[in-house]
Amino acid sequence: MTPIRTIIMGAAGRDFHNFNTYYRNNSEYDVVAFTATQIPNIEGRLYPPELAGSQYPEGIPIYPEADLVKLIKEFDVDQVVFAYSDVPHEVVMHKASEVIAAGPDFRLMGLKTTLIKSTKPVVSVCAVRTGAGKSQTSRLVAKVLRDMGYRVAAIRHPMPYGDLVKQAVQRFAEYEDLDKNECTIEEREEYEPHIDNGVIVYAGVDYEAILRQAEQEVDIVLWDGGNNDLPFYASDFHIVVADPHRPGHELKYHPGEANARMADVFVINKVDTAQPENVIKVHENLHELNPDAIVLEAASPLFVDDPAMIRGKRVLVIEDGPTLTHGGMAYGAGWVAAKRFGAAEIVDPRQYAVGSIQATYRKYPTTGDILPAMGYGEEQMHELEQTINNADVDLVIIGTPINLGRLLKINKPTQRVRYELQVLGKPTLEDLLKEKFAK
Repeated sequence: MTPIRTIIMGAAGRDFHNFNTYYRNNSEYDVVAFTATQIPNIEGRLYPPELAGSQYPEGIPIYPEADLVKLIKEFDVDQVVFAYSDVPHEVVMHKASEVIAAGPDFRLMGLKTTLIKSTKPVVSVCAVRTGAGKSQTSRLVAKVLRDMGYRVAAIRHPMPYGDLVKQAVQRFAEYEDLDKNECTIEEREEYEPHIDNGVIVYAGVDYEAILRQAEQEVDIVLWDGGNNDLPFYASDFHIVVADPHRPGHELKYHPGEANARMADVFVINKVDTAQPENVIKVHENLHELNPDAIVLEAASPLFVDDPAMIRGKRVLVIEDGPTLTHGGMAYGAGWVAAKRFGAAEIVDPRQYAVGSIQATYRKYPTTGDILPAMGYGEEQMHELEQTINNADVDLVIIGTPINLGRLLKINKPTQRVRYELQVLGKPTLEDLLKEKFAK
């Protein structure tokens, strides 16, 4: 039987996972290429033979998604698999139409073919959109489980932008591990807060190998999801975070809607800064999708070391990169803090942007008058630093989960904005986790 010639469309995460769990060592398929989008500098690389398996002794090439139709013809492709996240339903179907018109089948892979089963209980934290508040929810879950006496490791959704072989299985227990692995800003934003709380973080490329190693030292696995992707592991308790600053998005994005339909618990976050009618709308939409799930409301209160430093100042606001780019948000915690504590002006950083930072604004024009903390490699980190230092402002407000001052040499005073999840009313996440996992 002739193998089904396949291209996997991705962004260096779900695409590699789908390949590893279903296509690797599967003689019924011949994966001729990956395509890449969302993440800069991924295309033009190779999924290495060490990870691809014996069917691919030369590895699998990675091309820009813009070349998809050309690749379909060049490789006589039979099937194209869509495998990345936080995409409007309409865009997914535009991609499907493009593929179908070129000839191949278009495939979305479900849980049956991609979930890995753990020997330990799994709590998963996912979302309906990027930037809804998964990270602070994951941190709270880890704290509750550790307070219950469990050993917990957070396994983080993949962000493998470096040497894929070296990144097959990664373990982070201290800051030195981040430096040793040359982590990007995006990776550090997700890993550092867990490390600060004494929680070991696993990540990488091969998520079955990652899971098997983590199982050796924990009682409960915490899946810390990325974007609005589905979990990689079969979950015993699936928590899904929604954002009332973007009401209706829980119905309109892939695979966020699928996450909502499979949730055990919803956390509607940021109700303290959202319009009440938007909170109500999200409640209604989530009930329509999944009436059996428990719904919690939560706030993300802001903490600033010296709020008085902000008043009357011209400020540059820096926010989490993915939240502003493919997450589609035009502001975040740093912007809210600037408004709340009386900044005289939030200065538009676009006039000071250089290199790939300029390109980011062109690619994501809905980004507001704030600076996305893009840092997918040493060169882009340098361009981010240069953009910050070019800005004619009195103060830099850093709304990212990490202290950028550890990575960048910023030539201006700074103030960090921190935020943690605060569940309002009863039951709390602690109540639900104790009910589910009481010893």
